[in-house]
Amino acid sequence: MDTLAAKKIVISGYYGFDNSGDEAVLQSILLALEEQGRQQGIRFIPVVLSADPAKTSQTYGVEAVHRMRPGAMFRAIRRADGLISGGGSLLQDATGAKTIPYYLGVLKLAQWLGKPTFIYSQGIGPVYRGMFFGWIRSVFNRCRLISVRDAESKQLLLNMKVTSEIIVVPDPVMGMPRSDGEQGQIEPLSTDKPVIGISVRYWNQDRSELKALAEAVSTILKQTDAHIRFLPFHLPSDEEASNVIKAQLSSQYDDRISISHGAVHPQQMLAEVGRCDLLIGMRLHSLIYAASQQIPMLGISYDPKIDQFLNRLDMHAVAHTTSIHNETGGSIAAEAVKLLEQRSKWQSDKQLLIERLKQEAQTPAEQIALFFTKGRDHH
Repeated sequence: MDTLAAKKIVISGYYGFDNSGDEAVLQSILLALEEQGRQQGIRFIPVVLSADPAKTSQTYGVEAVHRMRPGAMFRAIRRADGLISGGGSLLQDATGAKTIPYYLGVLKLAQWLGKPTFIYSQGIGPVYRGMFFGWIRSVFNRCRLISVRDAESKQLLLNMKVTSEIIVVPDPVMGMPRSDGEQGQIEPLSTDKPVIGISVRYWNQDRSELKALAEAVSTILKQTDAHIRFLPFHLPSDEEASNVIKAQLSSQYDDRISISHGAVHPQQMLAEVGRCDLLIGMRLHSLIYAASQQIPMLGISYDPKIDQFLNRLDMHAVAHTTSIHNETGGSIAAEAVKLLEQRSKWQSDKQLLIERLKQEAQTPAEQIALFFTKGRDHH
């Protein structure tokens, strides 16, 4: 086929907010659409709804419109061939009551304009307000594809009486290939010692999670010759949280601790994680980046999505923010030291699980491409 059929597709999600995890989701969806489109003879032309359209456009080389400008959104959707909602945790009301109406509103607008809508590997919930159940059900039942990133999300939709088929796939980031081009350029690290990456975020009011991690890091520094590399995924707050931990460590270790600066492009953060020998992570996507590159990791759970991801690799969180306190620091350190020694065993144990998740992460893009080729064959 000499010229590929072009399909314009609007992508709605939490984009343009400098959150490395969500940016990685976007990058993964764009790459998967390109790959699967090519295999089906379709060229997807993405239009991303973003909080910072100029930056999104510049970063990914795609068209972008402001996610809060109704006129621009309306025109973009009207001109498109379909709309993707996802990925990430879009439909949850833990962060406030406005999030769910926004994402459903975008889907509803597309449906009202007669465009096919696709749910792309979303994590659904928590949904505390029962009033949203019926609305989610009516919008989802009109979608052409519903793919969620864990069994718990599927169960929640079934509880809401969603009757369309729901498929469970991994987070899209699991399928993101690493490119060592210019976007993957990172600052060099002058150490030949093992590197332990640490991704933390603020969570508990009393900062007990950061105290426990400081305790763990201190023990790891004493018991190994490893270099500690903090990896802030959401700027600027994760960088502040990293500095809070660093401030609690003895100054004698200063030359063995560093913080990654300016890894804003997902490929840069993927490369940062890629040079670690072990990763200790609170951010979901830090764990996914590690898994996708077969880097042993320990997850600290602040949200069920962390446990759900670890379950898929037959793993459990090493600590939970609900029960974290100073005693946990020692156990985190002990697990880290053990895992550092048993890296290759972990890698061989997990290899098949990881490969399967990577392949399955392409499924939503493949289904969307098939939807458009089937439509073409019928005309």
